[in-house]
Amino acid sequence: MKKIAILGSTGSIGRQCTQVIDSLPAEFQVVSLAAGSNISLVAEQVEKYHPQLVSVGTEAGARELCSTLKKNRTSKSSAHSDPEILFGAEGIERIATHSDVELVISAAVGVVGLPATYKAIEQGKSIALANKEVLVAAGEIVMAAVKRHNVALLPVDSEHNAIHQCLRAGQRSEVKRLVLTASGGPFRNTPIAKMNKATPQQALAHPNWKMGNRITIDSATLMNKGFEVIEACWLFDVGLDQIQVVIHPQSTIHSMVEFVDGSILAQLGATDMRMPIRYALTYPERAPSNDCALDWSTLRKLEFDEVPTRKFPCLALAKAALKQGGPLPCALNAADEIAVAAFLGGTLSFPGIAAVIEGVLERMPRCAFNKIDDVLAADAQARRLAREEAGRRKN
Repeated sequence: MKKIAILGSTGSIGRQCTQVIDSLPAEFQVVSLAAGSNISLVAEQVEKYHPQLVSVGTEAGARELCSTLKKNRTSKSSAHSDPEILFGAEGIERIATHSDVELVISAAVGVVGLPATYKAIEQGKSIALANKEVLVAAGEIVMAAVKRHNVALLPVDSEHNAIHQCLRAGQRSEVKRLVLTASGGPFRNTPIAKMNKATPQQALAHPNWKMGNRITIDSATLMNKGFEVIEACWLFDVGLDQIQVVIHPQSTIHSMVEFVDGSILAQLGATDMRMPIRYALTYPERAPSNDCALDWSTLRKLEFDEVPTRKFPCLALAKAALKQGGPLPCALNAADEIAVAAFLGGTLSFPGIAAVIEGVLERMPRCAFNKIDDVLAADAQARRLAREEAGRRKN
């Protein structure tokens, strides 16, 4: 039985992780959980999985969770004692580094999950990575620690998970190119001239995937694909010139690997995140599933197209940030988070997201990254600059 910690247990990926765990009850034991502000849901998870340790975002949230669990305990008998309840940055680090934990599912949203994931790597724990910020903001530092401690880092993102699966068919030296697929999002067929009028409701209507708000907007701008390019460079030790992004509206092929002999391996599957989650949690084995079957009767065609770069400038911004390195990928992520929030709040236009990010990248001081604290400092500075840029462009 694999003993696990879940960072971000009440988020979209965290909830789907628990569904996979529920489908394989003899395979996993939940040792610790970290959540944000959804106290009612984490209380339900505590009642169901009986973890030893739980952390939430704030001290007030911790008090609320204690009260909720106490009420639940008085309303029904339970043979299980309440877990130790923590909060904040120290709490999430203790969740990830609990001595019994073997596998950490890093699915917390934002840089809040970065220090905890890094500490878990330093302790030699395996990582199922669903938190983009870990590699986008601190790829060089994190991957150096992965190699130093010989840790298994298993991607949960469907695209990187697909590449991981395809790479099992050959040697890294035989790889010519990695091909990441993008659906094109809700604005794939929208003329550039109309992008300025795009609304949050339209941008959140992803044609294929059900995800959290930020990642859905990032899919609409293709910034999500830019993040994935950065992650792929670090995960698979390849250069930017070895990664291609193509539009694939059906999202049936999650990614491809082209080998030096011209062979191309593609990983296909249903648009269901439980499949890559299951793969990462059970690796190197494959566990049976009845939940994620591809319906071949609905698969009439597979289409591919080039990315219209003028329409989706965020992809180019991500590549430029990676080329320049240092704090720029971290700033890219931080600026995007602030810009997306402004767009969802109705104070920034859809094209304004890219404009804010570009403004931050131009203003961000260049410096070397040596430790996680450097990353957190750059993140805070980029957020301040992004708020200024978003304020200047306020609708």
